[in-house]
Amino acid sequence: TADGPAGLRINPECGVNTTAFPCATMMACTWNTELAEEVGRAAAREVKENNIGIWLTPAVNIHRSPLCGRNFEYYSEDPYLAGKIGAATVRGIQSEHIGTAVKHFAVNNKETNRKASDSIVSERALREVYLKQFEIIVKEAEPYCIMSSYNLINGAQASEKQDLLTGILRDEWGFQGLVMTDWWGMGEHYLELKAGNDVKMGCGYPKRLQEAYEKNLISDEEVDLAVRRVLEMILKFD
Repeated sequence: TADGPAGLRINPECGVNTTAFPCATMMACTWNTELAEEVGRAAAREVKENNIGIWLTPAVNIHRSPLCGRNFEYYSEDPYLAGKIGAATVRGIQSEHIGTAVKHFAVNNKETNRKASDSIVSERALREVYLKQFEIIVKEAEPYCIMSSYNLINGAQASEKQDLLTGILRDEWGFQGLVMTDWWGMGEHYLELKAGNDVKMGCGYPKRLQEAYEKNLISDEEVDLAVRRVLEMILKFD
C-alpha cells in the first residue's frame, strides 16, 4: 500500500519521483467525472510501475469546517459532488487493477486530536451528509477497500462499529470488498474484527487477537470471513 492524496507518495529516500496531480478539492471544482477518471487511470499506472497494489485514496469526507487540516485531501462540502467525483476516480484507478481504499469511514471531519475526537451526529445527518458519498462510490464503483476512521462516532470507536461496517456498508449497500483500519488506531483489534474490519493496519496486534480467540471472544467463522476477503482482494491484482 502507499498513501498520497494528490498523486502517489513514496518516501524521498527511495529516490523515486511521481506526478503531483491536482488535489481533490481542485478536482471537485471541475465537476468533470471523465477527467477524474482519466487522472485516476494515469496515477494508477504509476502505482503499478512501483510495484504497489493498493493506493490509499480517495479521501471523501465532508468539508465541515474551513479549518480542517485534511480539507485539501477531501473533495467538497457536498456529498453528491464528492460521491460522483470519487466514484469516477475509483473507476479510473481500478481499471488498471490497482486497488483503492476509500476513506475515512466515517465522519472524520477534523485533523486535531483525530484519534480521540467524538463525532456526535444524528442518524439522519449521518445518512444524508456524511455517508452519502461513500454510498455513491460503493454502488457505482465497487472499490476494493474501505478504510475505517480514527474517530469515535456517538461515543464508540468507528473501527469497532458493527452497525456501520457490516450493517450499513455490507448489508445495506452490498459492499463486497475488504475493510482496513487507519494506521495504528485506538480500537481493540478483536472488536474491530468482529465489527467487520478485516485487517488492522499497520501490522495489528496478533498476540492480543490470539488471546481473544483462545477466550472464545472471536469465532472461527469471524476469522475465516476476514481471511476470505483478504484472499479475494489479492486475486484482483495483476
